[in-house]
Amino acid sequence: MFKLNYILMSSAGKVCRQFAASLNAKGTHIGSGLQRTLCSSPGQPQETPNSSSASEKSSGYFSIFPPMPGMDSPLRWDGMKFEELPIVHIKATFNNTIIQVINGSGKPIALVSCGTEGFKNRKKSTPVASQATGLAAAQKALEKGVVHARVVLNGVGPGRLPAVKGLNMGGLRMVSITDNTPLPHNGCRPRKAKRY
Repeated sequence: MFKLNYILMSSAGKVCRQFAASLNAKGTHIGSGLQRTLCSSPGQPQETPNSSSASEKSSGYFSIFPPMPGMDSPLRWDGMKFEELPIVHIKATFNNTIIQVINGSGKPIALVSCGTEGFKNRKKSTPVASQATGLAAAQKALEKGVVHARVVLNGVGPGRLPAVKGLNMGGLRMVSITDNTPLPHNGCRPRKAKRY
């Protein structure tokens, strides 16, 4: 099976290279002013021979994934790089949901929880309370001038997704959603089994 896949992939690569060579030999370009590689390996972006400056080389590369930390990317949101975007931290516990918005340098912009929104006792742990908290956090962030933000989720409470939905309903545009929930790799020993 592996040999068959290898043969298919290598023959497809040869056909792509032959097609690209025939287009380049004829002087035919794909699109007007925009060149796109027909065959590329899943690694660094391929550079076209026509581009001369470094800015043109970086502007031709596009990825659906956010850039790695420290990697230069042509993508901008309101003139800000990915690392400079504000971050919305959502901590969803079983009893409460806390949402904090911080700017790119780590200074807090807004802090909202289900308790500060007027929900008490058991009602703090409901999805409705989390959605209302997300709406309030989005309104506070928009008042401070935040339009685009990254979202980091932490915890497995019932208000995880309703909080994200509330942020979206409040008008905050989310660039990426990251799950930062700590998972044990068989860490602490569990309690002994209860005897009946």
